[in-house]
Amino acid sequence: MSQDEFRGMLPGQAEFTLPRPAEPARVNGRRPIPEVPSMNGGPHSAPEERPDPIDVWDQRVARGLAFLRRRFTGNYEVDEFGFDPELNDAVFQPLLRVLYHDWFRTEVYGIENVPAKGGALVVANHSGTLALDALMLGVAIRDQHPEERHLRLLGADLVFRMPVVSELARKSGATVACNPDAERLMSTGELVGVFPEGFKGIGKRFADRYKLQRFGRGGFVSAALRTGTPIVPVAIVGAEEIYPILTDVKPLARLLGVPYFPVTPTFPWLGPLGLVPLPSKWLIQFCPPIPTEHLTELADDPMVVYNLADQVRETIQATLLELLEKRPDPFGL
Repeated sequence: MSQDEFRGMLPGQAEFTLPRPAEPARVNGRRPIPEVPSMNGGPHSAPEERPDPIDVWDQRVARGLAFLRRRFTGNYEVDEFGFDPELNDAVFQPLLRVLYHDWFRTEVYGIENVPAKGGALVVANHSGTLALDALMLGVAIRDQHPEERHLRLLGADLVFRMPVVSELARKSGATVACNPDAERLMSTGELVGVFPEGFKGIGKRFADRYKLQRFGRGGFVSAALRTGTPIVPVAIVGAEEIYPILTDVKPLARLLGVPYFPVTPTFPWLGPLGLVPLPSKWLIQFCPPIPTEHLTELADDPMVVYNLADQVRETIQATLLELLEKRPDPFGL
C-alpha cells in the first residue's frame, strides 16, 4: 500500500508531518554547541569551544605592542638598584625557561622552605664555568614558588665592570655582592641570592666536582644576622657537567684579566659552538631555613659568624651527596 492510499483511508484526518526544529541563533557568528545526553541519562553541556587561535595571537600582539609603547615612552618602573620587573618577566625569564625546562629538565625539591613573605638569604653552591646556576635558581623560585617571588642575586665586581653584561645584570635584579646592598634588600623584604664560593666554585676542575670550596670570610652570614633574616641553604646538581673544565690556562687568564681561562671538551676547540652547554640533568633542593633573629646582637662575633657559615656549608655538602644518589645518570631523563 502506498503512502497516499494509506492517507485516503483516514478521511478528515489532517496530514501529519514532523515539525522541523528551528536552527539555533548564532552568537558572534558561531552556532552554539547543543546539549548532549550524558551516560547516566541526564543532559550535560558539551565542552566549551577552544579559543580561536587568531584571537590568541591578536591578544599576544596587543600585549607586545603595549609593552613596546611603555618601553619607548619610559612608562615603566625601575627600583634604586636598577631592577626592571617588567623586562625581567617579559624577556629574560621566557628565554631562561627554555634552558630550565627543555634543556636541563630541572626538578625542584623543598620550595616550601623559601619564605612566602619577607626577606631571606638564599645560599647555594656555585659551579659550571659560567654562572648559569645562578640564573636557573632565579627561574626555579619565580616559577615554582606559590608567590612567584623574584630572587635578587649578588654578583662579583667583574660582572658590573663589563659594559653590556652590567646593564643586563642590573635590569634582571642583580647587584654588587657587598653587605650594605644585601642588608638593604633584605630589610625591604627581598629574597637575596648569594654564592659564597665565588670564582673558586665556578672555575674549579671537573675532577673536583661537587666538592664545596671555601666560603670566604662569612660576610653573607653577617648580613643575615644584622637584619635577622633566615638563611636558606640550597644544593644545585647539574651545573658541574655543562662545561667540564679539564684545565685552566692561568697565564692566558692573567693576560685577559679574568679569574680563569677554562679548557673544556668543546671550548675553545669548537669556537662559539663550545659555548653551548651540555644538556645535563639538574636537581635543585631547598633546605629548611636557619633562623637568625635571635642572634642579631652577635653579628660582629667572628666565632658565631664562622660557626653559622660552617653549618650552611655542611648542609649544602650533605644535600649534594643525597641529590647525586637521586641522579645516577648526569645526562638521563
